[in-house]
Amino acid sequence: MAILAAAATPALLASQSDSIEATSLLGRPLRRPAMSAAARATAVGNLEAAKRAFDRAPTNPDSIIWLGRRTAYLGRFREAIAIYTEGLARHPNDPRLYRHRAHRYITTRRLADAVRDFEKADELTRGKPDEVEPDGQPNARGIPTSTLQSNIRYHLGLAHYLAGDFGKALPFYQRDVAAAVNPDMVVASSHWLYMTLRRLGRDAEAAKVLEPITATMEVIENGSYHRLLLMYKGLLPADSVLTPADRGDAVQDATVAYGVGNWHLYNGRPKEARAVFDRVLTTPQWGAFGYIAAEAEVARMNKGGQ
Repeated sequence: MAILAAAATPALLASQSDSIEATSLLGRPLRRPAMSAAARATAVGNLEAAKRAFDRAPTNPDSIIWLGRRTAYLGRFREAIAIYTEGLARHPNDPRLYRHRAHRYITTRRLADAVRDFEKADELTRGKPDEVEPDGQPNARGIPTSTLQSNIRYHLGLAHYLAGDFGKALPFYQRDVAAAVNPDMVVASSHWLYMTLRRLGRDAEAAKVLEPITATMEVIENGSYHRLLLMYKGLLPADSVLTPADRGDAVQDATVAYGVGNWHLYNGRPKEARAVFDRVLTTPQWGAFGYIAAEAEVARMNKGGQ
């Protein structure tokens, strides 16, 4: 298969360095995000290793998945989608391939395609044992904090949320919170569940989501979601969550800033919300969920809705 055979070749890495990967929800071209020389060297080395592993076992779904993941970490999202698509031609009932392709459909703003793939992955995993999903970019402790099924539910809810279908997002976040087995899963899912309920005007239910959240939770990698939940609960002032700790990490900054902007929005302060969303859209990491969410809000505001 052509994409799988060509992936990670030096010529391809050079020729696609400035390609457009997607069109934003505001109609703007999105070019491959810039990377530092050190980060790019690491990502290229990881991709070359994934390609060698694929060459040794080209029909192994794990080899295909990691080839796609390492390709996407270089910002080559369209190519990653093509890799997963070819992998699904070989393994049409592997939920992991649908899950990872759908993730990159979200990145490239193909939300309807993402929903379709996540729904298929959810169908294929219903009633089956869950499994820990290995991290492609491990946290500081090197401990994976999510599972295949939790990621399917979480991202399916996200795809609906980004499309403004809050009612459709709700049951997936409810399921995800109920199934969470560690603090990182709790705070990530609770954050989106809380925001979804607030956008639906179900404030009393949203308040109950905050009850189990405490400042002493041992969160490994989802500190931004944890701080936001503490802010929603009134334990942190809004201006304190955008701290210097987020500097240098545009993904985390977009996450926190979107949460603050959305807090302004559902509390009846659309001007303040718009200012925060516009700030998010000046950051470079357009693949961050907070960035995509801010982009979706601005697109809706431009059309006269919320």
